[in-house]
Amino acid sequence: MTLAAFSQALAANPSLGLRFRLPTGPLTPIHLHLTEVARVEKRLIDCGGTVRTDVSARLQLWASDDTDHRVGCAKALQVIGRGAELVGSTALPLEVEYDLPFLTVFPVLGSVVEGDQRIFLLGARHADCLAPDVCVPKACKPGSGCC
Repeated sequence: MTLAAFSQALAANPSLGLRFRLPTGPLTPIHLHLTEVARVEKRLIDCGGTVRTDVSARLQLWASDDTDHRVGCAKALQVIGRGAELVGSTALPLEVEYDLPFLTVFPVLGSVVEGDQRIFLLGARHADCLAPDVCVPKACKPGSGCC
């Protein structure tokens, strides 16, 4: 999901509460704080020698012991609006940072409305080889003795 699609979903129902469904099924607490809106740029070289750039928009969520705190769709739109110039483009893919208990980054896949809440669905990220044709040649099969 892009930051633009996220913002459109928030704007469609500004009076709704805001929650996130973790890839394992549970919902984040209703009393989340939206503590950051960021543009994240990562420049890297993969194991095959190709230089790459990965750019995304990222929201950081934090749950405090302040259980009366609520960030609904309207408030989230305000926070995102404050970060619009910094993020630069609403076409960027959106990610969410959240402690589980370690800081973890999730892609945002979509959203649903359940009762009085807009729930955004978080996916899982996995490491992968970016240059499998270089790192694991097709001729090299496990057990063949070449690896």
